[in-house]
Amino acid sequence: MRAIWKGAVTFGLVNVPVKLYSATEDHDVGLHQVHDGDGGRIRYQRRCEVCGEVIDYAHIAKAYDDGERTVVLTAEDLAALPVERSREIDVVEFVPREQIDPIMYESAYYLEPDSTSTKAYELLVRTLEASDRVAVVNFSLRQRSRLGVLRVRGDVLTLQGLRWDDEVRQPAFPALEEKVTISDRELKMAAALVKGFESDFMPGKFTDDYQAQLTVLIQAKLEEGDALDTAATFGERPPDTRGGDAEVVDLMEVLRRSVEKSRRHA
Repeated sequence: MRAIWKGAVTFGLVNVPVKLYSATEDHDVGLHQVHDGDGGRIRYQRRCEVCGEVIDYAHIAKAYDDGERTVVLTAEDLAALPVERSREIDVVEFVPREQIDPIMYESAYYLEPDSTSTKAYELLVRTLEASDRVAVVNFSLRQRSRLGVLRVRGDVLTLQGLRWDDEVRQPAFPALEEKVTISDRELKMAAALVKGFESDFMPGKFTDDYQAQLTVLIQAKLEEGDALDTAATFGERPPDTRGGDAEVVDLMEVLRRSVEKSRRHA
């Protein structure tokens, strides 16, 4: 792994030098766009609307337009912001982890001690473990002021980015405003269905079926070309039995069949 940032975690007078690494990576099969007629690669050009020239990234700046005027902000301008110059992950408070709504979580990063002495790093790890809380932090990364939490994964400090409160949209669905009645029998049947699916979460047992099937499709296409018979490769697709309009269903009957199916597969 390659470090993408160097700085320090600070809480009180304690300073913990760290390196930041992305904790996750995509496993998607890489695809690009082509012309379907001749297979020619589709490429996008960064063309200036004023002079018509194709512009290199080195000469691309950012700008803000208020409708009347345009303010161009260079990389040097943005780097001069005080928060951008900060190299600290500043601990603000320690809070119970259950108080943070999972919808707020963003990218995850690993923090490696950037020092020959790991005592301060280990102190923070043990402090978080003993408190059973997460540390809410402020930090700056990639020209953004960010909110995040520090937590422990194994024996490694993990920094998890958080969305700002005003970035989480509030749902407003008229259908949910209508009052519905759920009977005790329906609740009991639903609880029985949950019981039949109870398990401990083991992420390793789940696979990305789309990427696996895409790999099979690519390999088959390489071997057979346009003569590929996808039905023979994957089998016939079952017909789509969903109607165009919402259907009225017997909820109890659906629950009953679901419970029976889960028991047969238990």
